[in-house]
Amino acid sequence: MNNQIEKELFELLGDEHQMTSAETPLRPDAFDKSDKDKMATIEKHFHIIMEEMGLDMTDDSLRGTPHRVAKMFIQEIFSGLNPANKPKISVFENSYHYDKMLVEANISFNSTCEHHFLPIIGKAHIAYVSNGKVIGLSKLNRIVDYYARRPQVQERMIMQIFNELKTVLNTEDVIVVVEAEHLCVSSRGIKDSSSYTSTIQYGGIFKEKENRNDFFNLLKKEK
Repeated sequence: MNNQIEKELFELLGDEHQMTSAETPLRPDAFDKSDKDKMATIEKHFHIIMEEMGLDMTDDSLRGTPHRVAKMFIQEIFSGLNPANKPKISVFENSYHYDKMLVEANISFNSTCEHHFLPIIGKAHIAYVSNGKVIGLSKLNRIVDYYARRPQVQERMIMQIFNELKTVLNTEDVIVVVEAEHLCVSSRGIKDSSSYTSTIQYGGIFKEKENRNDFFNLLKKEK
């Protein structure tokens, strides 16, 4: 394929925020190298990127930036790529026999657009109906945080959260809403700082409009 045409296609793919899979695209050898080795490589290459932009890398303020960026990438904002960092989720018997929806609203998260590596900042809202098992409320936040901490598109992120909750809770009765501002929209391209993106994924009883409306009504009260 012509190199220019290929670049134009890649540009279109990114601007349209398309994804190629519900799974995060990782190479089979993604975790063969240690975090320390990955950080050393990223540090070296980010130093080159900064130099290419004309920055004076002898300046005291800039000299440590490549190391800080490498550490941030591996240990913080992209830590959700590594399955070793997946939160340990324990389930408990629903001893209270609570059989209505449980809602956890306004779960803050920070993610990163995989097309431009700019922040995605938003909130997730989750509800489920117990099938005999429950999990601690903070674990819902941890699940959201884990899947957010990787290069993402919002559609994939919500599917990963939704599928994880179904698996952990052993129920189809799950609904997830994600609302987010994408800085790749607000700070580049169209530069629209007022818009936000909403996605929804649901199954089980939430396929019925009445149950979805109950969920949305509870969200309105939270806001």
